[in-house]
Amino acid sequence: MKKMNYQNVKGTLDYLPEEEGIRRTIRRTMEDVFIQYGCKPIETPILNYQSLLASKYAGGAEILEEMYTLSDRGKRELALRYDLTIPFAKVVAMNPTLKMPFKRYEIGKVFRDGPIKTGRYREFTQCDVDIVGVQSQVAEAELMMMALDVFRRLKMDVTIQYNNRKLLVGFLRQLNITGQMVNRVILILDKIEKISKEKIKEELREAGLDQVAIDAIESFLQKDLDGIVEEYRQLAEKEEIIKQGLEEWNELQAYLKQLEIESCCLFNPFLARGLEIYTGTIYEIFLTDKSVKSSIGSGGRYDNAIGGLIGSQETYATVGISFGLDVIFAALSLENSYLEAERLDYYIIPIGRPMEAISAAKALRDQGFKVELELGKKKLAKALDKANKEGVKKVIIIGENEVDGNTYKVRDMETGEEWLEAFQY
Repeated sequence: MKKMNYQNVKGTLDYLPEEEGIRRTIRRTMEDVFIQYGCKPIETPILNYQSLLASKYAGGAEILEEMYTLSDRGKRELALRYDLTIPFAKVVAMNPTLKMPFKRYEIGKVFRDGPIKTGRYREFTQCDVDIVGVQSQVAEAELMMMALDVFRRLKMDVTIQYNNRKLLVGFLRQLNITGQMVNRVILILDKIEKISKEKIKEELREAGLDQVAIDAIESFLQKDLDGIVEEYRQLAEKEEIIKQGLEEWNELQAYLKQLEIESCCLFNPFLARGLEIYTGTIYEIFLTDKSVKSSIGSGGRYDNAIGGLIGSQETYATVGISFGLDVIFAALSLENSYLEAERLDYYIIPIGRPMEAISAAKALRDQGFKVELELGKKKLAKALDKANKEGVKKVIIIGENEVDGNTYKVRDMETGEEWLEAFQY
């Protein structure tokens, strides 16, 4: 019989208890913040109809190339979700009686057949929050504040870069770039921090832009922040979408100032977020020290997706943010972070008295303590060594003497102190 070659599918990982314990701590930390901000939990299927995920109101052409597709025995064309956003938009579309504003969070697995790098895999976990029914930039400000709270609790120093798609789209319209070409150019500009400006120009030429438009974009890319804002102000007089973008940008800045977080939030006029779904403010979260180059969170406003999914002209004011659990875990691993899995309160070691030991474990668990009972036959020295390695707070030893005296011996593993406590077996 041929020996089976055991290995993971490329782009997938196993997480053993020590690592998964830390991941669960990250997840609980985020969930605590989401709940603190009044977000309600939902869960959506991993398996979806391919037509839903391939909708023009979904992720756009680039992300569809990474979508895992399959069919079932009924020949239905299905796909694994590549994010949590479109499944959420489907939920809102299918439940018109939801009370607005509706704030939800969801944490779940998603799948993309894309490039693999640090913190980016083909099966990964996203942690999303979305708000439906708020047109004001107060929704964006709340999500940005929430993100900073999450990373403050994780003791991670981050910077949020933000922009408004209306400004970029309006600028491109002024260059007579319209239709699908707008999204193609935005995808190219989205690479501004990854490739040289010469390479950007080369890709714009390959996309079919004329030299006048390329020169105008090059000139725009060379301006400083004040110069770009001034150009937008001048263009706003003849381009309505730029006027709207500036109004939203000014409103958001006022909220960020009120929250005293403007120093952590950087306006980046070249931030594009390639996904076609976005209609207004967009943002990405980066480690301030750039020890991980990828963003560790991102999102934005997508007012057309829900109405588009149900074939309605109605817009649903919607804004969301997504955190990548895997890339956050990778970043914390690089930093040798303080984060650790939740530790046991007690580890019970029976010395020939398993019946009494399991009774003691039950009594302590009934009081709410986290307790592990040694189920093997480890000698005391080996059991104590295990307790030390796993960071157990206290060890309980139950042998003949303890049972005879209706006590158990407690050892504090940090101080080495020992004492007896009464217990009726």
